Amino acid sequence: MGNKMEVRSSDPAAPPPAVPAITAAERTRILGEKGRVARLSRIRQFVFGSLDGLLVPLGVVSGVAGGTGSKKAVIVAGLAEAFAGAISMGVGEFLAGRAEAQVQLAEVEDELRQIRANPQAELHELVVLLEDEGVPPADAQVIAERLSHHPQSYEKTIIEKELGLEIAPDTVRVMDGLIMGFSYMVASIVPLIAYFFLPINTAFMTSLALTFVVLIGIGVVRGKLARLNLLKSALEVIAVGVISGFGGYLLGVWLPKLFGFD
Repeated sequence: MGNKMEVRSSDPAAPPPAVPAITAAERTRILGEKGRVARLSRIRQFVFGSLDGLLVPLGVVSGVAGGTGSKKAVIVAGLAEAFAGAISMGVGEFLAGRAEAQVQLAEVEDELRQIRANPQAELHELVVLLEDEGVPPADAQVIAERLSHHPQSYEKTIIEKELGLEIAPDTVRVMDGLIMGFSYMVASIVPLIAYFFLPINTAFMTSLALTFVVLIGIGVVRGKLARLNLLKSALEVIAVGVISGFGGYLLGVWLPKLFGFD
């Protein structure tokens, strides 16, 4: 009896609750979240480079092993493919990322010119974008007008909401290319290494087994970083590997026969 309950004001004019002070450590953590997510996003280069580094050389060495029965031919073909593939993948990723960022930068610069040339039209566009996200029209107008007094935040908000782009895209993505090329090079050793030490028939099966184990590892890493079901992630990667390896072997065995090179 007589219990008192806290009553919260429903007056829309009431001042908002005080925001607790943010410590230097919390500020650093908050401002560092974007960089942390960007680093995690490089899983694309890791998975892409590793899978190609496993599967393309596996297809090559399996095909050469099945078609020629020569360890020397397998090793030469595998090494040539590994080095050429790593360079190609790394440089290709760098140039593709740079081209993508340059296109994005051109779009950002065009949008900034429009903001400065037609401020009222861009203000209206921001209101529309906010309304589309569920902000009531009156609030959207207030938010847009308030932001317009802070040009850096205003321009960044318009570009992110209208174009879905960063205001300053990174046009020099060296790390992406390095990760792609290095992942490819390291992974390409796996299907090839058995041919240095074992007879060709034994090496062929060992190559497949090693590749299978590493594919499972890539699937698990992918699943952990992306917070996926680990078994499902591993099975997806293995399925791609099995199809690639089997296809390479069949092509190496049957294409020579088909063209009379047997």
